[in-house]
Formats: sequence, C-alpha cells, structure tokens
Amino acid sequence: MTVEEIVAKIADVMVDVFDVDELDITEATSADDVDEWDSLSHIRFIITLERLFKIKFLNEEIADLKNIGDLARVIQAKLPA
Repeated sequence: MTVEEIVAKIADVMVDVFDVDELDITEATSADDVDEWDSLSHIRFIITLERLFKIKFLNEEIADLKNIGDLARVIQAKLPA
C-alpha cells in the first residue's frame, strides 16, 4: 500500500473520529490544523487506526509523530509486504 493510499484512509478516519464533514488532509497536516483534535479524540483516532490497519503502535512511535505523513509511513512500515 502506498503512502498516498494510507493518507486517504487516514483522512476517512479523521472525518469520522473528529466528527467533521470534510478535511483537506495532506502529509503535512498535523493536530494543530484540526480544531477538534484534542487528547481524547487523539486516543480514539489511534485506536481506530490500529483496528483498521490491524497494527499496534508503540508509545515511542506515537510520541515521535509530527504530521500525517509521518503517521502514514509508520503504518506502511508495519503492514505486511
């Protein structure tokens, strides 16, 4: 799966988790760009992604994320080849 395909799936999750109609999501998008992104929604977001992609994030991986592109690359690395 390409990073672009993963970003598209992440965008779908974001619309649902953050309860917004539409978001313009790019690899550069961060929590600062989404008003509804707070600590509780962040946990729901991560759990939803883990379930969707059938992966598990390490705490260090989550702490190192700066934007959606970073998140997509971590997900890509965890997916089976």
